[in-house]
Formats: sequence, structure tokens, C-alpha cells
Amino acid sequence: MRIGIFSDVHSNLEALETVVEFYKEQNIDKYICLGDVVGYGANPNACCDIVRGMVSHTVLGNHDAAVSDRMDYGYYYDAARKALNWHRDQINEENYAWLRSLSYRVDDDGLTYCHGSPKNLEDFDYIFTPVQAEELLSDWDSLGQVTFIGHSHLTKAFSLHRDNGAREVTPPVIHLEADHKYVVTVGSVGQPRDNDNRACCTIFDDAEQTITYFRLPYNIRQAARKIFQSELSSDFGKRLYFGV
Repeated sequence: MRIGIFSDVHSNLEALETVVEFYKEQNIDKYICLGDVVGYGANPNACCDIVRGMVSHTVLGNHDAAVSDRMDYGYYYDAARKALNWHRDQINEENYAWLRSLSYRVDDDGLTYCHGSPKNLEDFDYIFTPVQAEELLSDWDSLGQVTFIGHSHLTKAFSLHRDNGAREVTPPVIHLEADHKYVVTVGSVGQPRDNDNRACCTIFDDAEQTITYFRLPYNIRQAARKIFQSELSSDFGKRLYFGV
């Protein structure tokens, strides 16, 4: 089975459409979205419509939770808070109900999917370092072979071993080893922050036991222009050019 796994679309329609077209040529059996379909970008409803129509599972991201009134985001910085307010006003009833229905975590076919760390799911904690990844060892028995996460917009991945702890493994192709488990951050479709402005997505191939990252150029100018023409902060458009 080949599973297309992606995250953090953030209402970037141009990036999402590019990823969807790429996946159509990759013999994908199932799609998973790791959350934050909304937030930051100019097309929340269009992106929700596409994701709802193609994926087997979408997990709840923090921006999804905020826009669907499932968390308090009053402590977010001003521009992000205003963006979430704008998205809340834009989202239609059908997509609002869908966001409210999303689970924090899905376990399926021996794999675990969540937006942030699988520990304390409602806190949406990041996993940036081997030390943070090693904290998952205490939950070894409840984790799938791979725990796929988003949230940080990075492409960080870690191998876990009961006796040897955690070590970072390097994309673009991760080869899974027996007796190990993995936590894999799949990057961001719509707002990468690893200094690469191309949309990011992954494919898990269970026959080959590989996870492969793909970077895809898309029409950044159009995505940014729509942000500039909206009530959203122009910074959300500018950062698309730099991948930060």
C-alpha cells in the first residue's frame, strides 16, 4: 500500500492543488491529512472542500481547533489571532461542522497520525529534537510503527529504539528498520518553514518500508497576491517566498 501523507495546508489553494496533481501520478491507495487545513492563507473553504473529498482521515490541527471554536487562541500573537478570526468568519457551515468533527489522533493499519506530539494531544506540542522524541519511549506499546505528525512545518524525523533511545534520520528517503519505531514530521504543503519554499508532501510505501519526501514548486506569487488583497497580514504572503 502507498499512502499519501501531508499536513499544514493553511488555506494555500495553489500549493494544495499542486500536491493533489502530483499524487494523482503516484499510484496512491489512501490519503491522510495531519491537520491545519485552515489558517494563514486566503482560501479556507476551497482547501477544506478538497481535503474532505480526498482523504481517508484528517486529524485536528491547532488552527482547525481554533477556527471551529474548540480551543482558546486569545494568547496567539496579534496577526495570527486576527487571521483565525478572519478564517472563522469565512468558513461555511459544512466545513465548520467537519472541523468540529475531527479527532486529535487516528491509529490505522499499524500507523499513528496526529498533528503534534502524541503525548498530551490537546497541547499540540512540537517534536524538534532527539530528546523530545525520546520522551515517546514511555508510550512505546501504544504507538504504531510510525507516528506521523505535522505542526512544526519542518521535515524532522527520528528513529526510536527501546534500548538505544532516539536518533535523527535524514530525508528525503527514510528506510524503516526492524525493531525500531519512528516519529516523522511530514513538512507543510502550504507554508514550509525549513528554508525551502516549495510545497512538501510524503509517501509511505509499506511494501518497500520507506517514507519519501517530495518538494514541489507551485504558484507562490498567486497565493501571496490573494493574501495581500485580503484582510490577512501581508507577512503571511511574504514568508511564502522564503520558506520561513
